[in-house]
Amino acid sequence: MGRAIALAFADAGADVAVASRTREQLDEVVLDIRGRNRRGLAIEVDVTNSASVAQMVETARKEFGRIDILVNSAGVGWLSRVTQTDDDVWKLIIETNLTGTFYCCRDVARLMIEEKSGSIINMASVAGVKGPPGLGAYAASKGGVIALTRVLALENVRHNVRVNAIAPGYFRTDMNAAALDDPEMGPKIIGRIPMRRAGRPEEIGPLAVFLASDQASFVTGEVYFISGGEMAQ
Repeated sequence: MGRAIALAFADAGADVAVASRTREQLDEVVLDIRGRNRRGLAIEVDVTNSASVAQMVETARKEFGRIDILVNSAGVGWLSRVTQTDDDVWKLIIETNLTGTFYCCRDVARLMIEEKSGSIINMASVAGVKGPPGLGAYAASKGGVIALTRVLALENVRHNVRVNAIAPGYFRTDMNAAALDDPEMGPKIIGRIPMRRAGRPEEIGPLAVFLASDQASFVTGEVYFISGGEMAQ
Protein backbone atom coordinates (compact mmCIF):
# COMPACT_ATOMS: atom_id res chain seq x y z
CA MET A 1 0.00 0.00 0.00
CA GLY A 2 2.88 2.34 0.77
CA ARG A 3 4.37 1.59 -2.64
CA ALA A 4 1.08 2.40 -4.39
CA ILE A 5 0.84 5.71 -2.53
CA ALA A 6 4.44 6.63 -3.31
CA LEU A 7 3.93 6.00 -7.02
CA ALA A 8 0.66 7.94 -7.03
CA PHE A 9 2.51 10.97 -5.65
CA ALA A 10 5.26 10.54 -8.23
CA ASP A 11 2.62 10.42 -10.97
CA ALA A 12 1.18 13.65 -9.55
CA GLY A 13 4.57 15.36 -9.86
CA ALA A 14 6.12 14.92 -6.42
CA ASP A 15 9.67 13.98 -5.54
CA VAL A 16 9.36 11.10 -3.09
CA ALA A 17 11.42 9.68 -0.23
CA VAL A 18 10.35 6.15 0.70
CA ALA A 19 11.33 4.57 3.99
CA SER A 20 11.06 1.13 5.56
CA ARG A 21 13.18 -1.59 7.13
CA THR A 22 13.66 -3.47 3.83
CA ARG A 23 16.27 -1.90 1.56
CA GLU A 24 15.68 -4.18 -1.43
CA GLN A 25 12.01 -3.25 -1.67
CA LEU A 26 12.87 0.43 -1.23
CA ASP A 27 15.32 0.36 -4.11
CA GLU A 28 12.67 -1.19 -6.37
CA VAL A 29 10.20 1.58 -5.55
CA VAL A 30 12.82 4.28 -6.10
CA LEU A 31 13.53 2.87 -9.56
CA ASP A 32 9.81 3.11 -10.35
CA ILE A 33 9.72 6.69 -9.06
CA ARG A 34 12.71 7.68 -11.18
CA GLY A 35 11.09 5.96 -14.14
CA ARG A 36 8.39 8.59 -13.80
CA ASN A 37 11.03 11.33 -14.10
CA ARG A 38 10.82 12.27 -10.44
CA ARG A 39 13.51 12.28 -7.78
CA GLY A 40 13.40 9.28 -5.47
CA LEU A 41 15.22 8.55 -2.24
CA ALA A 42 15.39 5.30 -0.26
CA ILE A 43 15.90 5.53 3.50
CA GLU A 44 16.14 2.58 5.87
CA VAL A 45 14.28 3.30 9.10
CA ASP A 46 12.93 1.60 12.19
CA VAL A 47 9.83 3.62 13.08
CA THR A 48 9.80 2.17 16.61
CA ASN A 49 13.12 3.93 17.29
CA SER A 50 12.91 7.69 17.74
CA ALA A 51 16.58 8.23 16.80
CA SER A 52 16.11 6.28 13.58
CA VAL A 53 13.03 8.36 12.71
CA ALA A 54 14.89 11.61 13.44
CA GLN A 55 17.70 10.52 11.10
CA MET A 56 15.19 9.62 8.38
CA VAL A 57 13.54 13.04 8.60
CA GLU A 58 16.86 14.86 8.50
CA THR A 59 18.04 12.81 5.51
CA ALA A 60 14.89 13.61 3.55
CA ARG A 61 15.08 17.28 4.46
CA LYS A 62 18.70 17.55 3.37
CA GLU A 63 18.00 15.82 0.05
CA PHE A 64 14.88 17.77 -0.89
CA GLY A 65 15.29 20.98 1.08
CA ARG A 66 11.90 20.67 2.78
CA ILE A 67 9.14 18.16 3.50
CA ASP A 68 5.71 19.15 2.22
CA ILE A 69 3.87 15.85 2.69
CA LEU A 70 4.17 12.98 5.15
CA VAL A 71 2.34 9.67 4.73
CA ASN A 72 2.56 7.22 7.63
CA SER A 73 1.78 3.76 6.27
CA ALA A 74 4.05 1.41 8.27
CA GLY A 75 1.94 -1.19 9.99
CA VAL A 76 1.82 -4.74 11.37
CA GLY A 77 -0.95 -6.88 12.78
CA TRP A 78 -2.33 -10.37 13.02
CA LEU A 79 -5.18 -12.29 14.61
CA SER A 80 -4.91 -12.70 18.36
CA ARG A 81 -7.67 -12.49 20.91
CA VAL A 82 -6.93 -10.09 23.76
CA THR A 83 -6.69 -12.89 26.35
CA GLN A 84 -4.21 -14.74 24.12
CA THR A 85 -2.02 -11.73 23.25
CA ASP A 86 1.34 -11.80 24.99
CA ASP A 87 3.36 -8.73 25.96
CA ASP A 88 5.76 -8.91 23.01
CA VAL A 89 2.99 -9.05 20.40
CA TRP A 90 1.14 -6.13 22.01
CA LYS A 91 4.29 -4.03 22.19
CA LEU A 92 5.32 -4.75 18.59
CA ILE A 93 1.92 -3.78 17.16
CA ILE A 94 1.45 -0.68 19.31
CA GLU A 95 5.04 0.52 18.87
CA THR A 96 4.97 0.05 15.09
CA ASN A 97 1.48 1.31 14.29
CA LEU A 98 0.93 4.00 16.92
CA THR A 99 4.26 5.00 18.45
CA GLY A 100 5.95 4.97 15.04
CA THR A 101 3.25 7.22 13.65
CA PHE A 102 3.69 9.55 16.63
CA TYR A 103 7.46 9.80 16.12
CA CYS A 104 7.09 10.59 12.42
CA CYS A 105 4.26 13.08 12.95
CA ARG A 106 6.09 14.88 15.73
CA ASP A 107 9.39 15.31 13.92
CA VAL A 108 7.95 16.23 10.53
CA ALA A 109 5.29 18.54 12.00
CA ARG A 110 8.05 20.57 13.63
CA LEU A 111 9.55 21.25 10.19
CA MET A 112 6.15 22.00 8.68
CA ILE A 113 5.38 24.51 11.42
CA GLU A 114 8.59 26.36 10.51
CA GLU A 115 7.52 26.40 6.84
CA LYS A 116 3.94 27.29 7.80
CA SER A 117 2.56 24.65 5.45
CA GLY A 118 2.28 20.92 5.09
CA SER A 119 0.00 17.91 4.89
CA ILE A 120 0.22 14.78 7.04
CA ILE A 121 -1.73 11.66 6.13
CA ASN A 122 -1.93 8.77 8.59
CA MET A 123 -3.04 5.30 7.63
CA ALA A 124 -5.69 4.17 10.11
CA SER A 125 -8.17 1.32 9.58
CA VAL A 126 -11.85 0.53 9.88
CA ALA A 127 -10.69 -1.77 12.70
CA GLY A 128 -9.83 1.35 14.69
CA VAL A 129 -13.55 2.20 14.80
CA LYS A 130 -15.34 -1.15 14.57
CA GLY A 131 -13.07 -3.14 16.90
CA PRO A 132 -13.39 -6.57 15.24
CA PRO A 133 -12.86 -9.60 17.52
CA GLY A 134 -9.39 -11.08 17.25
CA LEU A 135 -7.71 -7.77 16.42
CA GLY A 136 -7.47 -6.16 19.84
CA ALA A 137 -3.91 -4.82 19.61
CA TYR A 138 -4.30 -3.80 15.97
CA ALA A 139 -7.65 -2.09 16.56
CA ALA A 140 -6.29 -0.28 19.61
CA SER A 141 -3.29 0.97 17.65
CA LYS A 142 -5.41 2.23 14.77
CA GLY A 143 -7.96 3.82 17.09
CA GLY A 144 -5.01 5.64 18.63
CA VAL A 145 -3.88 6.79 15.18
CA ILE A 146 -7.32 8.31 14.58
CA ALA A 147 -7.24 10.15 17.91
CA LEU A 148 -3.67 11.35 17.29
CA THR A 149 -4.67 12.59 13.84
CA ARG A 150 -7.48 14.73 15.22
CA VAL A 151 -5.40 16.17 18.05
CA LEU A 152 -2.49 17.03 15.76
CA ALA A 153 -4.84 18.64 13.26
CA LEU A 154 -6.32 20.96 15.88
CA GLU A 155 -2.95 21.77 17.43
CA ASN A 156 -1.51 22.87 14.09
CA VAL A 157 -4.44 24.35 12.20
CA ARG A 158 -3.10 27.90 12.74
CA HIS A 159 0.24 26.85 11.28
CA ASN A 160 -1.39 25.83 7.98
CA VAL A 161 -0.47 22.20 8.62
CA ARG A 162 -3.31 19.84 7.75
CA VAL A 163 -3.55 16.35 9.25
CA ASN A 164 -5.96 13.67 8.04
CA ALA A 165 -6.33 9.90 8.15
CA ILE A 166 -7.28 7.27 5.60
CA ALA A 167 -8.99 4.22 7.10
CA PRO A 168 -9.03 1.26 4.70
CA GLY A 169 -11.11 -1.83 5.01
CA TYR A 170 -9.81 -5.12 3.63
CA PHE A 171 -7.23 -4.56 0.89
CA ARG A 172 -5.16 -7.19 -0.85
CA THR A 173 -1.79 -6.54 0.77
CA ASP A 174 0.95 -8.83 2.04
CA MET A 175 -0.55 -8.57 5.52
CA ASN A 176 -4.06 -9.63 4.41
CA ALA A 177 -3.27 -12.04 1.57
CA ALA A 178 -3.23 -15.19 3.72
CA ALA A 179 -6.64 -14.43 5.26
CA LEU A 180 -8.19 -13.49 1.91
CA ASP A 181 -6.84 -16.64 0.25
CA ASP A 182 -7.88 -18.95 3.07
CA PRO A 183 -10.70 -21.20 1.73
CA GLU A 184 -12.74 -20.81 4.90
CA MET A 185 -11.92 -17.29 6.08
CA GLY A 186 -11.63 -15.58 2.69
CA PRO A 187 -15.28 -15.98 1.57
CA LYS A 188 -16.48 -14.78 5.00
CA ILE A 189 -14.40 -11.62 4.72
CA ILE A 190 -15.56 -10.88 1.19
CA GLY A 191 -19.14 -11.61 2.21
CA ARG A 192 -19.02 -8.75 4.72
CA ILE A 193 -18.01 -6.25 2.03
CA PRO A 194 -20.95 -4.86 0.04
CA MET A 195 -18.81 -4.56 -3.11
CA ARG A 196 -17.92 -8.25 -2.70
CA ARG A 197 -14.20 -7.82 -3.23
CA ALA A 198 -11.11 -6.61 -1.45
CA GLY A 199 -9.63 -3.23 -2.30
CA ARG A 200 -6.62 -2.88 -4.56
CA PRO A 201 -3.61 -0.91 -3.23
CA GLU A 202 -3.64 1.41 -6.24
CA GLU A 203 -7.13 2.54 -5.22
CA ILE A 204 -5.64 4.23 -2.13
CA GLY A 205 -3.19 6.47 -3.99
CA PRO A 206 -5.61 8.98 -5.56
CA LEU A 207 -7.26 9.64 -2.19
CA ALA A 208 -3.87 10.33 -0.58
CA VAL A 209 -2.92 12.68 -3.42
CA PHE A 210 -6.22 14.54 -3.04
CA LEU A 211 -5.75 14.99 0.72
CA ALA A 212 -2.27 16.42 0.16
CA SER A 213 -3.36 18.78 -2.62
CA ASP A 214 -4.70 22.32 -2.54
CA GLN A 215 -8.08 20.89 -3.54
CA ALA A 216 -8.33 19.66 0.05
CA SER A 217 -7.33 23.00 1.56
CA PHE A 218 -10.39 23.03 3.87
CA VAL A 219 -9.91 19.41 5.00
CA THR A 220 -8.18 18.68 8.29
CA GLY A 221 -8.81 16.39 11.24
CA GLU A 222 -10.90 14.09 9.07
CA VAL A 223 -10.96 10.31 8.68
CA TYR A 224 -11.68 9.03 5.18
CA PHE A 225 -12.99 5.46 5.07
CA ILE A 226 -12.32 3.43 1.94
CA SER A 227 -13.93 0.07 2.59
CA GLY A 228 -16.11 -0.99 -0.35
CA GLY A 229 -19.21 -0.03 1.63
CA GLU A 230 -18.31 -1.91 4.82
CA MET A 231 -18.54 1.21 6.96
CA ALA A 232 -22.01 2.02 5.59
CA GLN A 233 -23.51 -1.05 7.23
